[in-house]
Amino acid sequence: MPSTDLQLDWLRAFVASVDAGSLTAAAQVVHRSQSALSMQIAKLEQAVGQPVLVRTPRRMDLTPAGRELLGHARRLIAQHDEAVQALRRETLHGRLTIGVPEDYAVPYLTPVLRDFAGRHAAVELTLICQQSTELIPRVSRGEVDVAVVTRDRAGRGQALFDEPLAWFGAPRFEAWRQTPLPVAVYESGSLARKAALSALAALRRPYRIVCDSASPAGMLAAVESGLAIALFTRCSVPEGVELLDERHGMPLPGSLPLMSVVLLRSKASAGSPAADAFAAQVLRTLGRGRGGSTMLRR
Repeated sequence: MPSTDLQLDWLRAFVASVDAGSLTAAAQVVHRSQSALSMQIAKLEQAVGQPVLVRTPRRMDLTPAGRELLGHARRLIAQHDEAVQALRRETLHGRLTIGVPEDYAVPYLTPVLRDFAGRHAAVELTLICQQSTELIPRVSRGEVDVAVVTRDRAGRGQALFDEPLAWFGAPRFEAWRQTPLPVAVYESGSLARKAALSALAALRRPYRIVCDSASPAGMLAAVESGLAIALFTRCSVPEGVELLDERHGMPLPGSLPLMSVVLLRSKASAGSPAADAFAAQVLRTLGRGRGGSTMLRR
């Protein structure tokens, strides 16, 4: 008779798969091969006695048993990590101000914040969501301790991954057929705005700016209502919005520039154990080849 004990490695594999959305992305998070991760999930399901994940063509979904197990798994992992910290006497204290643009916050910074807060509950975190062009000066002034931003010039920050850009529109409105082309762009100063206007100049199609927004939410509203098309980072686009390419008179996504995403720290944070630990968590979770892979499943 197979054991019903739920090993911690199996639970970590399960939680990582749920959070990452695919075995490929989860394997990078837990530093194991995809085949090893699949085997751990299979052993977990054998111990549970029923499937916990179901694979669909686009993603993985939880079964009813998986939904019931997920909360228990998170608590068991957190309690284990708390016990290890207590025994090692590695409790960190202090305050950190973390910066991130809105479109990177959910797909990329959420797992970092969740894991860090679970390990270092005594560190007080404050999160600031602004454009990279606003966050970078704030890091320089010491107002933000650690930030995940789009690199504005060569050599700034520690490279994490490259984030692709692509044009998107709402398929039922076909705003891309209009002349002049109606576009939504980020507000003045944004690196993504500069990329969008450069791409439009290269396209040589007449266009007009119909939406000027400080956040992805405003641009998405313009796109989903049929008011405009927009150039987005791929990670910020929800289901139901259509990728535009040469079939729509737009450039191939691969021909558009990549946004280099980097880790940036203030000089004031140097020597701070809490800042060191947070930066290390960012690098473990989003190091080159990890962060961007989550987005590419869309």
